[in-house]
Amino acid sequence: MLDWTLLRSFLATIDTGSLSAAAAHIGTTQPTLSRHIKELEQVIGTPLFRRSVKGLEPTEAALGLVDDAREMGRAAEALALKAQGKAETLSGTVRITASVVVSNLILPPIIAELRRTEPLIQIEIVASDASQNLLRRDADIALRMFDPTQNALIARKLGDTPLGLYASKAYIARKGRPREMLDILDHDVIGFDRLDDIIRGYAAMGRVVTRHQFPVRCDDQMVCWHLLLAGAGIGFAQDLLAGAQPDLEKLDIGMRLPALPVWLVMHEEVRSNARIRRVADFLSSAFSARLKA
Repeated sequence: MLDWTLLRSFLATIDTGSLSAAAAHIGTTQPTLSRHIKELEQVIGTPLFRRSVKGLEPTEAALGLVDDAREMGRAAEALALKAQGKAETLSGTVRITASVVVSNLILPPIIAELRRTEPLIQIEIVASDASQNLLRRDADIALRMFDPTQNALIARKLGDTPLGLYASKAYIARKGRPREMLDILDHDVIGFDRLDDIIRGYAAMGRVVTRHQFPVRCDDQMVCWHLLLAGAGIGFAQDLLAGAQPDLEKLDIGMRLPALPVWLVMHEEVRSNARIRRVADFLSSAFSARLKA
């Protein structure tokens, strides 16, 4: 009989190409993962990896196991989701993923109130702008700014959060206030470094710009937020957040910006789990109230 734990470590090593990266990927230690590989090799009766200058390379025997191991993994994940969905107690852990900005600036007071209301429910927060895979149980609940398209996911739209162009009072006092769209070209706009979202946004409005027209650049949106507050330049921000900052002023220059949709998403297999459903309903109510305010 093959132990799924050994196969899970095997697949992580296949996917990452090193023991250290594989251990980090599945949340274990490198010695434990190395032991799993050795145990699996003993069960199979043949080496599964060989070392090279590029890292660990799978042998022919290992490659022959990959498809069956992945199929076993999908079955194990489906079984775990169904078992999780049958939990009926309002206690235990719920894992939430949201963007870095939402996790830092919107979630904390909501989670604090949730903890006061449901003290037996523990919360794990994954602050990431990358889309976590709910099918692999990377999280139980996701708060996303786009409409999810994966099958087997349940999505609940909570509302829309408009975007605006903002500057601090200190920046306006130093550089002046832009009055129309063309004025923006003479101002310091905070942009992204490698991401092209803002550049594509300009293009959609008929303005062709390059990254070098943004004198301050960073792909971390929390850094961009603090740069905006510090007066380093003009920045794009959610009205929900910027409107609550007395030192920020919204700039009306005729630039039409889209509103970001806010979705709460979870796997259909866990919607019957009492604690996950409770947290999902609490988040829905709290976010909807803030978006309507």
